[in-house]
Amino acid sequence: MTKHTQAILALLDAHYGTDYTCYLNHENAWQLLIATILSAQCTDARVNIVTKDLFQKYPSIDAFADADLKELEQDIHSTGFYHNKAKNIIACCRDLRDKFNGEVPRTIEELTSLAGVGRKTANVIRGNVFNDPSIVVDTHVKRISKKLGITKEEDPVKVEMELMKALPKDHWILWNIQIITLGRQICKAPTPKCEECFLKEHCKDYQSRNKK
Repeated sequence: MTKHTQAILALLDAHYGTDYTCYLNHENAWQLLIATILSAQCTDARVNIVTKDLFQKYPSIDAFADADLKELEQDIHSTGFYHNKAKNIIACCRDLRDKFNGEVPRTIEELTSLAGVGRKTANVIRGNVFNDPSIVVDTHVKRISKKLGITKEEDPVKVEMELMKALPKDHWILWNIQIITLGRQICKAPTPKCEECFLKEHCKDYQSRNKK
C-alpha cells in the first residue's frame, strides 16, 4: 500500500470510524438483495421508504416469486426503472426458491447468476451479509477514487480490480461505506465542497486544479 493511500485511509477512519454501516434497511439477506436491486439509479432513502411497506406486503421469497408483475411494478414505481426491477425481482426470487433452496447464495458466481444482480449488488451481499471482503463500486466510489488518484479506470469492474490491489482487505467494505458518506456530505457531484474536505491535501484532482 502506498503512503498516499495510507494517509487517505487514516483520515477516513479518523473522520468516519470503522463501523460497518448498511444504508439500506433490511432484516435478512434476501431483503437486502431486493433493496439493493431497487437502489439502482435511486437513493437509499427512497428505497427505505418503499421497502417499509413492500416487505410487509411480501413477507417471504415465495411471496415475491409468486407476485403479480403489474402489481409489483406499482408497488416499486417510485424507485424508477420499475418495469425491469419488478421483472428481475420476481425472476431472482424464483431462482432463490427453485435453485438455491430459498437461501441467498454466497459466491460471486452464484449471486451474479441471479436476475438483476451484477457485481456491485453481489458485493453488497457478500460484504454485508457474509462479511467476505469485497469492494462495491457505485457512482460515489468510482468518481471519488478517480479524484483521489487511486484509479484511472472508467469501467466499474476494472475500478474494483484496481481498488483490490490498492487497498488492504480490512478496508474493502469500509471504503464503500466511508466514500459514500464523503460523497453525500462533502464531495458532492457536481459541486464538491473542496475547501471543507479533509482529504484535499491528498486529492490529485484538487491539487491539479490548485497548482500555484
